[in-house]
Amino acid sequence: MNSILRTEKLTRVLPGEVPVTLVQDIDLTIGNSEFVAIMGPSGSGKSSLLYLLGLLDSPTSGKLWLEDEETSLFNDSQLAQVRLQRIGFVFQFHFLLAEFSSLENVMLPMRKLGLLSESQAREKAGMLLNSLDMQEHKHKLPSQLSGGQRQRVAVARALANDPVLILADEPTGALDTKSSANVRDILHDLSHHQKCAIVAVTHDPEFAQAADRQIHLIDGHLVP
Repeated sequence: MNSILRTEKLTRVLPGEVPVTLVQDIDLTIGNSEFVAIMGPSGSGKSSLLYLLGLLDSPTSGKLWLEDEETSLFNDSQLAQVRLQRIGFVFQFHFLLAEFSSLENVMLPMRKLGLLSESQAREKAGMLLNSLDMQEHKHKLPSQLSGGQRQRVAVARALANDPVLILADEPTGALDTKSSANVRDILHDLSHHQKCAIVAVTHDPEFAQAADRQIHLIDGHLVP
């Protein structure tokens, strides 16, 4: 299996009078179309690791390769472009723009990337929402949607620019049991049918069981 993402000795230390190590010496490989769940107690470094994998934070030491490109060689502009074009993000809280419809929220990354015309972006956003059974809600504002529906819009937005990797931070943490199962199944299907790797931080054992692989963090270290 080819790798989408690979890390070597990835470490993040917060400087200060007493430095705090968030993650240390992480060696990790994520394969094409692999669904990986990151688990561990609160404060173990799960979200810190996810932010490093998503190039939202920079490591203190170590290296990270995305599609065999070493990301430490990228400048800030290149990193921003990689995040926009190759990585999708889904968070515990959807972060949809309240004044925009579902369709318009999904169009935002496409507008920012600028590769599609307005009509092409609108058509693609509609197709993504349709694929997530949101066709009847595409013109609704986030306030008119349930929690599970808002999270499906967030997933569609994460898919807008055809990423090779989706990173999800507690994507079901604010949802009820039925909505959690729905989002879990959507992410599972994406990894296996759309050839998109998924890495998700979760506290939910049922969510983790749907993944191809579970990795565990304790005090910033990967443990068997």
